Amino acid sequence: MIYLDAIRAGEGLCAGQGFPFDLPMVRALEALDFDAPVTFLVGENGSGKSTLLEAIAAGMGCVAIGSADIARDPTLEAARALAAELVFVRRRYPRTKTFFRAEDAFGFTKRVIGEIADLEAMEEDFRGALPDGSWGQQLAMGVARDQRGAYQARYGEDPDGFSHGETFLGVLKSRLTPKGLYLLDEPETPLSPTRILALLSLLMDCVTADCQFIIATHSPILMALPDARILHFDEAGIAPVPYDDIEHVAVTRAFLNDPKRFLRRL
Repeated sequence: MIYLDAIRAGEGLCAGQGFPFDLPMVRALEALDFDAPVTFLVGENGSGKSTLLEAIAAGMGCVAIGSADIARDPTLEAARALAAELVFVRRRYPRTKTFFRAEDAFGFTKRVIGEIADLEAMEEDFRGALPDGSWGQQLAMGVARDQRGAYQARYGEDPDGFSHGETFLGVLKSRLTPKGLYLLDEPETPLSPTRILALLSLLMDCVTADCQFIIATHSPILMALPDARILHFDEAGIAPVPYDDIEHVAVTRAFLNDPKRFLRRL
């Protein structure tokens, strides 16, 4: 299922000044089609893949899984400016639209912990402010307790008691629901190779549940997802590339085949 079919350059895109409008991928951008359920954005650091992903998240009105919403996150100011100069083409509407950066996992966990603590404090406030045993006290405390229980059922009794990778995968699993559009920025960052394979399996399952993903990544493991479209970012702009022609894949493969040859050059 495809929810975002394409993005097009708006009339004011070429007139933009400074970052991110001076990025080669922005200067060369005319149109970009998303014709597969999973699209990977790949390229060197600084090529603009994360910036474009963030702009898509802002332009599509995605919910950010993190410590701040997209509209108020100061680190996404440039992305919001770029989004304002893009045209988003879509024929279908997803049930949910979510943006998740790997570095936001801990920020989101702190946000959840804060919400749980606030609800627990609210219960105690109701306990002291309302007549003991009254219907009003029981109702008010019950609402706060149920909301706290819902958070704990979804994210665990102690959301802060996991590693970065466990937190990331746990939050991701809890938020991926059928018929959703999901934008993920370098989700492999906190994960071991085994857990990257677990993420790969999760993505494949979600595709069968009518989800669309656009993912910025450096991981050759993730890029191997069957039938995914891979878009490469470089000084010339953005272009589709076969898996075996990706530099990340070639370098990783060559290193694993003969690590001593690479280490001799260091």
